[in-house]
Amino acid sequence: MRGYGNDKDGYLKRLRRIEGQIRGLQRMVENDEYCIDVLTQISAATKALQSVSLGLIDEHLKHCVAEAIAEGGDTATEKVREASDAIARLVKS
Repeated sequence: MRGYGNDKDGYLKRLRRIEGQIRGLQRMVENDEYCIDVLTQISAATKALQSVSLGLIDEHLKHCVAEAIAEGGDTATEKVREASDAIARLVKS
């Protein structure tokens, strides 16, 4: 089971809500809405995705990384590296 498995339904619900936000953005552009209003909605969608990302990182650290560290060895090193790389990607975005 993945680290987010306990709240999979919650994550799916949040991602569907974000999907709706993106469709709303498409409609806004199609309807020639005011650019600042579109940018405001893009910011909201971006924040929502960041929130999901932070939740997934938290779950990964609590479940996958903690389990790998308990086992030790190369797997632990690899899981910590993966988490560090994922965090670096999020910080850059």
